[in-house]
Amino acid sequence: MRTYRDEGIVLRTHKLGEADRIITVLTRYSGLKRVVAKGVRRTKSKFGARLEPFTVVDAQFYAGRSLDTLTQVQTLRPYGMRIARDHYLYACANVMVEAAEKLSEDDQSPQMYLLLLGALHALAFRRHDADLVMNSFLLRAFALSGWAPSFYDCAVCGRPGPASGFSVEAGGAVCENCRPPGSLAPSLEALALLGDLISGDWARADEAPRGPRRESAGLVNAWVQYHLERRLKSMDVLRRLREV
Repeated sequence: MRTYRDEGIVLRTHKLGEADRIITVLTRYSGLKRVVAKGVRRTKSKFGARLEPFTVVDAQFYAGRSLDTLTQVQTLRPYGMRIARDHYLYACANVMVEAAEKLSEDDQSPQMYLLLLGALHALAFRRHDADLVMNSFLLRAFALSGWAPSFYDCAVCGRPGPASGFSVEAGGAVCENCRPPGSLAPSLEALALLGDLISGDWARADEAPRGPRRESAGLVNAWVQYHLERRLKSMDVLRRLREV
């Protein structure tokens, strides 16, 4: 069957020729797809406005030899319109979709799609602080990909927590006996917040003070960079916005 239909989230777009675009879409059942949307840059195109980043679509594709082609698209949830109104929300969303793209390169997981869908919904409707939503998504996405950190018990020996240190290389929280050289010593409040974010305890996470939030964000950033073996480019944009 050369045509197929799927629900998807538009992650990003690139120009192709004079009128076309390559659309990167995280689909619910077919995984990460890079497809050609023909003629979408023309002023009369019906597709253009429906293919903005962070938009949830119902799409039909035609399977090609190298790239599939988008033939029909219908907007399901226009999160992009809401998120694009706020520069900071937009930057946080870009971090999430960049991470989702990298983690989905070789893994067709419907759970990743649903996780990103929920996080974009929370951002678009400002359910929680944008940084908390982003960090919660990152922790859950990496856990889904097999890199689940410990924030309470020792990740090395399993000794019941709360642990006194944190080591990205060792798998998260570490006790005094297992702390490797160079491990960090975050506050118990920061580790507790990270535990709340990965478990989805928003009642507690929303009440976290500013200090533990900053601490936990640094640990999440370190975790992401270590396991991807590179920085997320969108993190640099977010950092510059924080400094303004």
